[in-house]
Amino acid sequence: MTDSRTTERYDVGVVGAGLAGLTAARELTDAGLEIVVLEARDRVGGRTAAGSLSTGDAIDRGAEWIGADHERVLEFVEEFGLELCEQYDDGVDRVAVAGELFDHENRFRALPEESASELQTALERIESLRRDVPLESPSEAPDADRRDATTLESWKREAMASEAAREAFDAFVRAEFTVEPSAISLLYFLAAVDAGGGLEIPSESTSATQAYRLAGSTQQLSEGLADGLGNAIRLTEPVRRLDRRGDDVTLETDDGTYAVSDAIVAVPPPLIDRIDHEPSLPARRRGLVQRMPMGAVVKCFAAYEEPFWRENGYSGSVLATNGIVTEVADATLPGGDRGLIVGFVAGADALEWSDRPETERRERVLEELGRYLGPRATDPLEYDDEAWSTTRWSTGGYNAAMTPGTLTTCGDALREPVGRVRWAGSETALEWRGFMEGAIRSGERVASEVLEDRGTRGD
Repeated sequence: MTDSRTTERYDVGVVGAGLAGLTAARELTDAGLEIVVLEARDRVGGRTAAGSLSTGDAIDRGAEWIGADHERVLEFVEEFGLELCEQYDDGVDRVAVAGELFDHENRFRALPEESASELQTALERIESLRRDVPLESPSEAPDADRRDATTLESWKREAMASEAAREAFDAFVRAEFTVEPSAISLLYFLAAVDAGGGLEIPSESTSATQAYRLAGSTQQLSEGLADGLGNAIRLTEPVRRLDRRGDDVTLETDDGTYAVSDAIVAVPPPLIDRIDHEPSLPARRRGLVQRMPMGAVVKCFAAYEEPFWRENGYSGSVLATNGIVTEVADATLPGGDRGLIVGFVAGADALEWSDRPETERRERVLEELGRYLGPRATDPLEYDDEAWSTTRWSTGGYNAAMTPGTLTTCGDALREPVGRVRWAGSETALEWRGFMEGAIRSGERVASEVLEDRGTRGD
């Protein structure tokens, strides 16, 4: 189909204009290389996505929180002149598990004493175990095969006996990983926690990984990177075919053909298998992407005249298993005219409710918000949500997760180049995996690898 078209030539082709791909493109452009960035969407940003409500309030449909130690993100915030806002965390958190509702200024301590102690001991045990998992080669961890064959669900049942502690742990896993504990192995969980900076069992209500948000949207980070790349970015050009035969790598889209010396693929792992690879990817690489599905999440937004829950002494933070909403947070911006709440339906519930009409989701989510924050929560000025499992070019969120047994059999293919094709994205990060910080660092890593390889080749 594209044989008769003129082939454009570049030093490096980047597939995907999210934070990872844009960061890699900027690093390589700054090094003097000619770059083309091919993006399937009609916008840059990937899993960062700006939105707005009919009330005029700006929202983050995708990635939202920035950690206090997310150095690269904070550097971009300063460089692009963006407004950083502290996450509100005053007041009482609520934990809704085992059919009951518990209150505390720290949600990790909200449960009854025995259950809270069980949960705390389990989290401390995870912190201890994850330190034995090598960042670059988790399959070399002690007892790796057994731990990769053990689901997190099985480990949880052995580690905790009380229903409240188990359900609080379930809510935590769904909120952080958007999967069920039965869907991932203990080893993968430990490796992901370690690459994400640890659990940071907080003494404060708000985790250090959720310290800040941006006024506007985190998509501004991607837009800032894109501004410096100009015409190098081609939107609405999904790569259909990637040909590694010959000296160049050929990237084919519906609109053109691009011959590049090196290629960087920076898209969610499940989308890699949607590209026609010639020759076929190595077996372990194919096995990895086929056994590394995206998590499932529906992100929900409700706007109110004011943040009324604060008047009642609540922080707006909720962790729950008593319904479909697994986590709630106060999304009100400092100085904002209205109160904003963001909620998450995650894991198995998200898979079910993503296919239901938004009107049904609205009714159910607002009913649960009313239980947790008071009856005023059932009558917002505006409700909206984003079902990430139905988005064409992400197929889920927040990240992809390896199924049990995958890490020890295919996991070392995650960052392993295939010829002159390299892999970036939040899932490939050695540090801060699962965060915007990890995506940015993965882009820096892969750009450095390309430059080193080109230097070795004499390009």
